[in-house]
Amino acid sequence: MSRDEIRASTSLASIFGLRMLGLFLILPVFSVHAKGLPGGDSATLVGLALGIYGLTQSFGQIPFGIASDKYGRKRVIVIGLIVFALGSFIAAAADDIVWVIIGRAVQGAGAISAAVTAFIADSTREEHRTKAMAMVGGSIGLTFAGSLVISPLLYQAIGMGGIFALTGILSVLAILVVIYIVPAAPALPPGRSSIREVLANSELMRLNYGVFALHVTQMAMFVVVPSTLIKFGNLPLAEHWKIYLPVVIASFIFMLPPIFIGEKRGKSKQVFVGAIALLLLVQIGMWLVLSQTQVHSSWLVALLLAFFVAFNILEASQPSLVSRIAPPASKGAALGVYNTLQALGLFCGGALGGWLTQHLGGASVFVLGAALTVAWLIIAANMKNVPRRSQVQAAVV
Repeated sequence: MSRDEIRASTSLASIFGLRMLGLFLILPVFSVHAKGLPGGDSATLVGLALGIYGLTQSFGQIPFGIASDKYGRKRVIVIGLIVFALGSFIAAAADDIVWVIIGRAVQGAGAISAAVTAFIADSTREEHRTKAMAMVGGSIGLTFAGSLVISPLLYQAIGMGGIFALTGILSVLAILVVIYIVPAAPALPPGRSSIREVLANSELMRLNYGVFALHVTQMAMFVVVPSTLIKFGNLPLAEHWKIYLPVVIASFIFMLPPIFIGEKRGKSKQVFVGAIALLLLVQIGMWLVLSQTQVHSSWLVALLLAFFVAFNILEASQPSLVSRIAPPASKGAALGVYNTLQALGLFCGGALGGWLTQHLGGASVFVLGAALTVAWLIIAANMKNVPRRSQVQAAVV
């Protein structure tokens, strides 16, 4: 990768990580904090406060993506970060659960994920694009693991209002990063963005289903995983980071060889399908674990490692594939649809995971994950193998 590609990819991945920080940072502590707020004794309102972020994100992704195709990536990203910061400060000042919900809804409305991933695609050559998207996947994984570590410490030090305010301040700083550090955006390709063309593309719809299934599975899993670690690992909640952090870091190491080999040898589809198969094995393995009365904690660690390896490969590969398949003038629109399904997956995963755990037990969550993943495996096995670079792009580069 060139210096400008590395600069664009790392700075934009950090901004993407910030967006996910708004979702993940409150997860370990909010349900406890909410009990002290007026209205916080309602599990429905607490769940809504957690999930509405992903729901409003899903509403904004397509409009923001289309706008980035028309008006430019940087402008749209800055506007989204301003909206995100406003929502953070509303939530920071909230004195009841309703205002927290409003703040979280405004946070999610700054839906810049499509514009950021389209910007990365614009700024990188195709043979390096999956590596750049891997940085985005890495930022999500590190943000998730890091939030589990620092959230209880931040909550103790500055409280929930302080966490929301800190998120808002980081968003303002991210605006400065976009303006002064992110390289100038390449000229947008000629043509008109067409959402109909995007929705009619069967290859893109395969990937859209995939990101939905992946994030339903992720969020549903982590409704159950913390209590599973307590039950079988005899590990208090405050010490779960001792498993999450090394597992996530190790998963980054194990994910890189398959991605590089797939890119170098034109085997991206095979790596992609293999990661889905690994995700299916994890769901089956976790179902078997929860069906037992006693399991050694090393099995849980191994399954979590396998999950994060599969998750990171898929999180890196899918947006790269979307950017290759999408019509050049509709790249933002295509990634807007993609990120809409991602956000809906986060929302549905949390809601379905909670409902299934409450009514059918934790093992049922992994039956859901396995069913979604089997369907995804069938869909992905029939997708076209996307070459590393088209002849036209190779000539231009």
